[in-house]
Amino acid sequence: MARRECFGVASIRAGLADLCRLSSSLSLLFSLAFLTLLLEVAPARGQASPGDWQGHARQLCEKGDWASALRVVEQEIVHSPNDVDVLSWHARVLAWSGNLAAEHEYQAILNISAKDPDIWLGLAGVYTREKKFEKALQALGTAVQLDPQRADLHAARARALRDAGERAQARAEFQKALSFDPGSGEARSGLTSLRREPRSELRLGNETDFLSYSSAYQGSWASLVTHWTPNWASSVAESVYQRAGVIAEKFTGSATARLPQLGALTLGGAAAHDNAVIPKSEAFFDLDHGWKIGEVTPVRGVEFVYGQHWYWYQAARILTLNGTSIIYLPRDWSFSLGATGARSSFSGSGVEWRPSGTARLGFPLVAKSLSGNVFFAAGTENFAAADQIGRFASQTYGGGLRFRFSSRQDLSFVSSYQRRTQNRTDTYLGISYGIRF
Repeated sequence: MARRECFGVASIRAGLADLCRLSSSLSLLFSLAFLTLLLEVAPARGQASPGDWQGHARQLCEKGDWASALRVVEQEIVHSPNDVDVLSWHARVLAWSGNLAAEHEYQAILNISAKDPDIWLGLAGVYTREKKFEKALQALGTAVQLDPQRADLHAARARALRDAGERAQARAEFQKALSFDPGSGEARSGLTSLRREPRSELRLGNETDFLSYSSAYQGSWASLVTHWTPNWASSVAESVYQRAGVIAEKFTGSATARLPQLGALTLGGAAAHDNAVIPKSEAFFDLDHGWKIGEVTPVRGVEFVYGQHWYWYQAARILTLNGTSIIYLPRDWSFSLGATGARSSFSGSGVEWRPSGTARLGFPLVAKSLSGNVFFAAGTENFAAADQIGRFASQTYGGGLRFRFSSRQDLSFVSSYQRRTQNRTDTYLGISYGIRF
């Protein structure tokens, strides 16, 4: 009987030990499962953290996906409707997208918190886009007063002063920015931008026409363009032509004025020692007007040029009406279309009009140092020589390259092949060198 009791107690003790071990194992399993759950939930919580949604919004802005970036920020506004950082992000994205409603949002934020220099900085950026330069300077002045040792605020104020034409004050602000942050590339590039821009460009060129029916025609020229003020410029040029052993010379001069609401108006003329191969005299005017559309739109800007040119030869009078439209595309591409109507009047014959047209595509090749273009033209010619006075039809195929050694020097090449009536051809080669000072 005693043995049975001992055996029963031992069995119960063994069962309890097994139960304890099972309980410990289950506790361990539950602990591991709970830890795993925490690890899985932690990233989800991290994704909702302010740093992560800001990074997501910034990535969308870099891609130009403004609508998605606004949705990300608006989701945060639902959770934190009075958070100044979230509200300022919404205004910032609106400003980057070009939505001028950002001005009202920044002003509303300033009613809540007017001591944050970043809010004043953002508002100044909106004012600059709206070309309200005085208000932009006032906002930046307030930002600098709130935090006078921030280099980026001084640099922003310097840029605004530079845009307003206050170059001396802008230089002082850029230098302050450097004193607070000696490694500021923004401040250094700003000081570089304040160096006096070149006002004049001297250009030297040479051109040759290899004709299938005659000896080659050659020409050399030199021109000087000077920008006296932002609104006034002048141009003078001297050209020498050689046609079948005959030499002719021409002097050309013009003046350009930038007129409010109208554009750039150029008036000029030319006088020549013609020797019957070039016009004796010329007169011309051009009106150039452009419209900037936007930085992120498929078409960045449009420019239209209209001009009239009179040529007086020994035996003919020519009037040309010229119109050219230039479309500026992203990444420095451009496309232009030009049309010319030429009115010819020859001694002993009647008056006639002849059309011609040109299409040109410009594109970059290597950053800003090398660019190129291709073009096609059909119709009458440019009336530079006696055999080019609307007496034939032609098709011209050509292209060019421009290599910039620096911001002040470049070398340009142009070549074209022209097919004329009567199975005649003209292969043209031109080269020019320009230096700005």
